[in-house]
Amino acid sequence: MSLLGTITSPEDVQRLTPGQARELAAEIRAFLVDSVSRTGGHLGPNLGVVELTIAMHRVFSSPTDTFVFDTGHQSYVHKLLTGRQDFSALRKQGGLSGYPSRAESEHDVVENSHASTALSWGDGIAKANVVRGLTDRHVVAVIGDGALTGGMAWEALNNIAESQDRRLVVVVNDNGRSYSPTIGGLAHHLSTLRTTHGYESFLQWGKRTLNRSGAPGRFAYEWLHGLKKGLKDVVAPQGMFEDLGIKYVGPVDGHDVEAMEHALRRAKAYGAPVIVHALTEKGRGYTPAEQDVADRFHAVGKIHPETGLPVAPSRFGWTSVFADEIVQIGRRRSDVVAITAAMLEPVGLKPFAQAFPERTFDVGIAEQHAATSAAGMAFAGLHPVVAVYATFLNRAFDQVLMDVALHKAGVTFVLDRAGITGDDGASHNGMWDMAMLRIVPGLRLAAPRDEETLRTALREAVDVDDAPTVVRYPKGALGDPLPTVDTVDGVDLLAVPAGATGEATSEAAPRARVLLVGPGSMARVALEAAESLTAHGVDVTVASPTWVLPMPSALVKLAGEHDLVVSVEDGVADGGVGALLAQRSLEAGVRTPVHALGLPARFLDHATRDQIASAYRLTAADVARDVLDALAALARG
Repeated sequence: MSLLGTITSPEDVQRLTPGQARELAAEIRAFLVDSVSRTGGHLGPNLGVVELTIAMHRVFSSPTDTFVFDTGHQSYVHKLLTGRQDFSALRKQGGLSGYPSRAESEHDVVENSHASTALSWGDGIAKANVVRGLTDRHVVAVIGDGALTGGMAWEALNNIAESQDRRLVVVVNDNGRSYSPTIGGLAHHLSTLRTTHGYESFLQWGKRTLNRSGAPGRFAYEWLHGLKKGLKDVVAPQGMFEDLGIKYVGPVDGHDVEAMEHALRRAKAYGAPVIVHALTEKGRGYTPAEQDVADRFHAVGKIHPETGLPVAPSRFGWTSVFADEIVQIGRRRSDVVAITAAMLEPVGLKPFAQAFPERTFDVGIAEQHAATSAAGMAFAGLHPVVAVYATFLNRAFDQVLMDVALHKAGVTFVLDRAGITGDDGASHNGMWDMAMLRIVPGLRLAAPRDEETLRTALREAVDVDDAPTVVRYPKGALGDPLPTVDTVDGVDLLAVPAGATGEATSEAAPRARVLLVGPGSMARVALEAAESLTAHGVDVTVASPTWVLPMPSALVKLAGEHDLVVSVEDGVADGGVGALLAQRSLEAGVRTPVHALGLPARFLDHATRDQIASAYRLTAADVARDVLDALAALARG
């Protein structure tokens, strides 16, 4: 049996000899490459923390000692060492989560995969341990250099330094990358620290030189003291951390199990907050990932393990359309600038950055700063386009509300992966944006349904200079174009009853008239449902407004011309677009019942988009059945 096969708990890891620990690391790397290439997942980050995680489990005793992983996508090794070695359904319904999960194990604590939170979690747990008198346990918070660019991490560090009675070890996993190369002043600081391996050896050289020279003892002492101080200030500026009142250990080779163990034992024995600075290499031990400069192996789909190439090439997707259109806009508009939060390539801004490097700003994992700095740019005469994943805009809601909207700033937010994203679980489903943003005064939100409406929405959004605009679109490949058959005051109609287009109808008895509203990616679902309903003798109009906030008055008027309105959206139904249409219809005296179909205000487990849509009755067949049931209820009175 392999060594990995004998590991069922952290106690098994602690019993290994140093040689066996190194052998285990090699087996884990082989396992990860083989397993993740079959399922997809976060490969590069986990290959980079193999020895680091083994050392943590050899020095500390989870779950008595609490492990907190910032972002959590680097927790695969932790799962393996805590008895979870069936990766056959990783990130699939019923299988292991791609992040820590309390439902899976007592060894998992923080499930939220939004970055820069681990130090606050660690500080809170360590404080609670002190209050409860639990002096026999430690908290270990692992945070990447990329996550340290988030302001929340520094708020936590400020508080961690406040007290010396908390048994908290902060492991900085420094690989110079988050999704892409880490940027900002902190990155430069850590880069300097990475070059300080010669610091202690240089001191030893100084001692040997003095001994050979026979210099008087007092002179030698003062000379070494001055040399050490100068070197510490110039060559090893870990003083930034120590000046906060937090002891610093490192830099340490994060791929040397014994070196990591030694550093962690020193930190554990200190009995107060300690930062352990571990140098790692993302994708370590897997040649395609080590040689990749574009960071394609941060998260992968199914790949050929030998080459790292995708098993099925990605289809042309929504992000690619945005990437192309924003460059075209940038060529026409010199005032348009791009901002992202450590996601330059994933959100499609890399081509813009290549074309206009002086107009592209990656602010690190700092969505709040991105939004407010965009407001400042707008005030100073630019039109910023802030591109982030939809779920990450949640972190900057106050800034959107009070810095952008209150000041009527012309800022465009582009939300990638809006709606159901699925595989990454609760924290990555971009399902909150429409319900959250509908309360922002003056904000305009577009939900394009295909390539042409996305391009048009972007062009229209950057023309707005007195309010925030939002353009949202889903994860994945683009479908075929969905052309309009008619337009009513700016609201696109994708299907109308036969008689509405001038075609004669043979029906003698009046047919039920239903308005289906499908914004964005749900337009296709509404169209498919309409086909089924038409076959059941229902007259169906399908409306897909590109701009859904503020609510188009034409949509309210259309609602009054039908017997039933059903909206279907891939966001939260409570407070979403359908709920707003119902409210506006009621305010306008329209008595047509409006049924809002969407997602519940609930955290959704990881599954595919289709599985989630089926579970919450958002398929075309479900929508058609719900419409027929509602019509039957209306007929009964």
